[in-house]
Amino acid sequence: MAIFMVGYDLHEGQNYKNLEDAIKALGSWWHCLDSTWLVESDQTALVIRDLLRPHIKSDDCLLVMRYGNTHSGFGANAAWYGFTENRPSTCQDWLKSNL
Repeated sequence: MAIFMVGYDLHEGQNYKNLEDAIKALGSWWHCLDSTWLVESDQTALVIRDLLRPHIKSDDCLLVMRYGNTHSGFGANAAWYGFTENRPSTCQDWLKSNL
């Protein structure tokens, strides 16, 4: 089991209860900041991102990052969605270079 940080930038006025339910279904969770969750899961960051993506809008942003010891393999430690469409390219470039 690993701890993952799930952060998002969502549009106000939308109902995201299904997203919250999907995050809670991942395992033990902590949600003490508005748009940040910590969850315990056996999955990779890429799998978690793909499980949560159906519950957000196409112009929302989502970031999933593994906390602590990292594992090799694409998407094992960090995965994201929406940064190329909604944010300056520097946001995705920084993530690619540093994670």
